[in-house]
Amino acid sequence: MTNIIQTHTFLKITLFFQEYKIMAKVSIMRVLIGLAAMVMLLQVVVATDYTVGSPSGGWDTTTDLGSWSSSQTFTVGDNLDFQFGPTHDVVEVTKDNYDSCGTGNAISTTTTSPARIALTSAGTRYFICGRSNHCSLGMKVQVNVVAASTPTTPSPPQTTTPSSPTPPEAGPTSPSPPPPATGTNVEPPSSAISLKMTAGTMLGLGFLVMLL
Repeated sequence: MTNIIQTHTFLKITLFFQEYKIMAKVSIMRVLIGLAAMVMLLQVVVATDYTVGSPSGGWDTTTDLGSWSSSQTFTVGDNLDFQFGPTHDVVEVTKDNYDSCGTGNAISTTTTSPARIALTSAGTRYFICGRSNHCSLGMKVQVNVVAASTPTTPSPPQTTTPSSPTPPEAGPTSPSPPPPATGTNVEPPSSAISLKMTAGTMLGLGFLVMLL
């Protein structure tokens, strides 16, 4: 009888720990799903889609595309949307071809509208219309892409400990200046970790825990 009671108790304890382990895995999975959704939301919020020439114009020969581009701030992760009719296209070219309106050795050519160009890296990119003499008529745009800024931890204010001035010495000599104040400077971290990296690290750790 005692053995039966002990076996029953052991089974209840084993079942309890199994249920606890399952609940823990479910909780971890919920956290991981929440973090993944947060990363996706962050990417959506950060990225901006720019319709070329909008709102007063478009990808055509009548819009001042140079003024439009210079009034925008393009960041890595943004997108360019070119909307045009069947008589136009979008050709990405080098700086030399941009200046001369040449289409030789084009980086890419898109003939269907709308054309979405992802700005995946910092630098300057050049786009022209390769049809007829449209580029010479002003249908060209230069896009300067800057790196996405990463928030950093501000440095705490410096603290200084004032020292007592040295009393003047007797005689014609002028009083010696007080020694320089000493303080403790707290340097900020050498590099800031983006939210995306933190979330990715936590996802990896979470999956590792689930495998245990």
